Amino acid sequence: MSVLEIPDYKNWLASLKTRIQSAQQRAALSVNRELVLLYWQIGRDILDRQQAQGWGAKVVTQLAKDLTLAFPDMKGFSRSNLMYMRAFHEAWPEESIVQQLVGQLPWGQNLLLLTKLKTREERQWYAAKAIEHGWSRNVMWHHISTQLQQRTGKAVTNFDKRLPSPDSELAQQTLKDPYLFDFLGVSNEAHEREIETAMTRHVTKMLMELGEGFAFVGRQVPLEVDGQGFFIDLLFYNYRLHRFLVVELKAGEFKPEHAGQLNFYVTLVDEKIKSDEDKPTLGLLLCKQQHRVVAEYALRGMTQPIGIAEYKLQLPDDVAKYLPTIKQIESELMGSAAETEADSDPYRREQK
Repeated sequence: MSVLEIPDYKNWLASLKTRIQSAQQRAALSVNRELVLLYWQIGRDILDRQQAQGWGAKVVTQLAKDLTLAFPDMKGFSRSNLMYMRAFHEAWPEESIVQQLVGQLPWGQNLLLLTKLKTREERQWYAAKAIEHGWSRNVMWHHISTQLQQRTGKAVTNFDKRLPSPDSELAQQTLKDPYLFDFLGVSNEAHEREIETAMTRHVTKMLMELGEGFAFVGRQVPLEVDGQGFFIDLLFYNYRLHRFLVVELKAGEFKPEHAGQLNFYVTLVDEKIKSDEDKPTLGLLLCKQQHRVVAEYALRGMTQPIGIAEYKLQLPDDVAKYLPTIKQIESELMGSAAETEADSDPYRREQK
């Protein structure tokens, strides 16, 4: 009998592999945390000495030369990076937050937080989300540049009336307003079917814009009632909420009758698709123009939990030109994030 045929050997091997991989991840995280803390300490020392002794910029320039000479294999001691360390300490003066929050992020992501966001609250929000969801540098930059924080939880909904707490709050935070579909590559005059087709073609990016936990179920999902056929534009499932999400697209402005149609579709999914283990289905109506007050009135008469939000098919050029490409985002989400991160993070480059 071969070793592979020994009872429980394969299970034991699989368990060992998992433990080894976990240990490797913890070791990498520990090294990263130590490096970020070192950079924070260097920034503190520079700031303290400049304030106490009146040191000017020439001291930082000389320090960069001396550290680079002492540690030629490390690429993180340029003058610009030393100035970033100083700014890093100014942004996070408490060592505890470095240990507990930003120390869990690579230096490259910390530079994004530092240079692209103005307030401490914004930096903390994006840092926490990056840690929670494992964002790469490019994914973080995408969310920052498209103002994810400002859009999260802003859809008009009736969740507080149709769902119990805390489910209503969780569902509310799942929806955005507006949704940004610039990655679809269609014009502002595109019809609903054209938008649907583009969404399924770029389903990975579509799922990222919807948010964490979503899986694509189908497009033009058929349902029959009393001999009549009905078709749901797009159907998703959120494994974190344990709910289906019915998405209806309207290429024009919101009209009250749209809410009634979506209410009907949500009811059908609850009756014909949802299992006993699933929670009640959510509905999301996406339209080019929302008319917030009209939407609020329309939702008052709906029996199902429904949200209404706008979508945008094109971004301003001054925003779009700085975003990662669709190929970059999709390749990272398919598993090559580590390589991209290494290319963009000065510390990880120096470890190669």
